[in-house]
Amino acid sequence: MTNRAFNFNAGPAALPLEVLQQAQQEFIDYAGAGMSIMEMSHRSSIFEEVNDGAQSLLRELFDIPGSYKILFLQGGASTQFAMIPMNLLTPGKVASFVHTGSWAEKAYKEAKLFGETAIAATSEAHKFNRIPSLSDIQIPANAAYLHITSNETIEGTQFQAFPKTGNVTLIGDMSSDILSRPVDVSQFGLIYAGAQKNLGPSGVTIVIAREDLVSDSPKTIPTMLRYDTHVKNNSLYNTPPSFAVYLVGLMLKWVQAKGGVAAIEQYNRDKTKLIYDTIDQSGGFYRGFADADSRSLMNITFRLGSEELEKQFVKESELQGFVGLKGHRSVGGLRASTYNAVPLESCKALAEFMADFQKRNG
Repeated sequence: MTNRAFNFNAGPAALPLEVLQQAQQEFIDYAGAGMSIMEMSHRSSIFEEVNDGAQSLLRELFDIPGSYKILFLQGGASTQFAMIPMNLLTPGKVASFVHTGSWAEKAYKEAKLFGETAIAATSEAHKFNRIPSLSDIQIPANAAYLHITSNETIEGTQFQAFPKTGNVTLIGDMSSDILSRPVDVSQFGLIYAGAQKNLGPSGVTIVIAREDLVSDSPKTIPTMLRYDTHVKNNSLYNTPPSFAVYLVGLMLKWVQAKGGVAAIEQYNRDKTKLIYDTIDQSGGFYRGFADADSRSLMNITFRLGSEELEKQFVKESELQGFVGLKGHRSVGGLRASTYNAVPLESCKALAEFMADFQKRNG
């Protein structure tokens, strides 16, 4: 196809053309069943194979230990903001957070509804343009867990390394960078991610959790908000987002075909370098928002000399087939989200557009 947009949306985000084409081919008749995956029972052997296959491939690609459970849930990462303290914040314990920006703040505010909370470190004084130094993180002695947001989609910052928490459970919201680089999953007690940025479409949320954390939830929690409900039922307690799970499986097969997560990381670095180099070599015409040591591989945030010029940039980019370059309404500016499925060619095209825009307006 030659009329595909240069899609830099922050989420729902780009999916590989190959994945979309396969889903299109299988849309009406999946596996010879005479019906779409959306029409069949989630109790059927065909869908159970889809569900189990996606879990198995995610375990393989992300090197998830056998002592961890993989769940496909609904409600987005925003529901996990509540489920985590409901399940894991016990009386006398503190939920601690590294406050890195918009999404970390949402998780923190939700946890406050269920118990005592603490900020272990924050970059608020720097307007969240960087990740706090790991040495600045102060975990309370009675911490139930330390929560981090591995990549802040809105501000465009990313943890380059993760804190060592000893006996305290480390929890990671990886909604916007899961499977973009290898991660030592065993360092975390629980990882969660909405799929709609790097793993598939909206509608399904992945939870990767150490079995001891999620095998026996408090009995006072509503059934659907208990992790053990979903563990015991292999994520099939109620009707799952079956088509979204199917597409996650296709996306995982695409990652595998690309050479796995390490190969995807290098691909992402090659892509983002094109745009970061354009910013850095612009002589100040473009100003990167994130500190260089905290720059995200997934969300490139930058500013121009005035809001009027930024509006002109967005308007002209849209006429050239670019989508999603306007910054989040809470911070303004410009943002290019370069998730796994965004092609290198799209990043080349954006770098060329940026150079031309500077030439005409610098």
